Amino acid sequence: MAQSGRLAGHVAIVTAAGQGIGEAIAKTFAREGARVAVVDLNRAEAERVAAAIGASAFAIEADVTRTPVVDAMVKAVVERWGSVDILVNAAGGFHRLAPITDISDEEWDKVITVNLKSTFLCSRAVAPLMIERKKGRIINIASGSGIAPNPYAPTYLPYGAAKAGVINFTKVLGRDLGQYGITVNAISPGTTATPRVVKVRDAESMKRIAEQNPMRALVQVEDTAEAALYLASPEARYVTGVNLNVNAGNLM
Repeated sequence: MAQSGRLAGHVAIVTAAGQGIGEAIAKTFAREGARVAVVDLNRAEAERVAAAIGASAFAIEADVTRTPVVDAMVKAVVERWGSVDILVNAAGGFHRLAPITDISDEEWDKVITVNLKSTFLCSRAVAPLMIERKKGRIINIASGSGIAPNPYAPTYLPYGAAKAGVINFTKVLGRDLGQYGITVNAISPGTTATPRVVKVRDAESMKRIAEQNPMRALVQVEDTAEAALYLASPEARYVTGVNLNVNAGNLM
């Protein structure tokens, strides 16, 4: 990837970058000149994406729900490239739909941890670096489920609660870190045909979502990646505390 573009000279960490939205963001940032740490729990997928990007990327296998692992991840990036300019918290998701009566304590904790706690841990790990340098971008991948229940398909309760937390986390952290020149923003993609979502929602549900939203379309991973690029770019230097909906109008 050429080291020129809107993010030239910047170092980015993208979590859950081994597939789906995270992969698209990692590749988009690299296209625009950033050096990208491709972080994923699945080493093989992280290495695949890093190899596709080339010399401006390297893969890190990391469970971003564990503090020592997150701290080691950030340390590895700093040792390699000297700084962290951009953090994208894309780790999250859920793996089934169920009513409240069928959700265990363990299931609730797991979904909250992977979606919300991971965002906190990674943000906390990079914050001192950004505060010291008086600049930085933190971008959290939230969801329309964190704003309101999906009007066209079931919303999974723990996921909706976790993503609501991510959205307000974004606003509070944006207020706290603004004095240091750091922006913190969220993106709420609409239902996107990522490998994970396809496993959870059937084809009829996906078709209904596409047909009933105002633009009659499903969001693609590239749409969210381009929104993330804007929030990471110089043009968004005074945009903070925002939750940017990229959902073809299915939630307004």
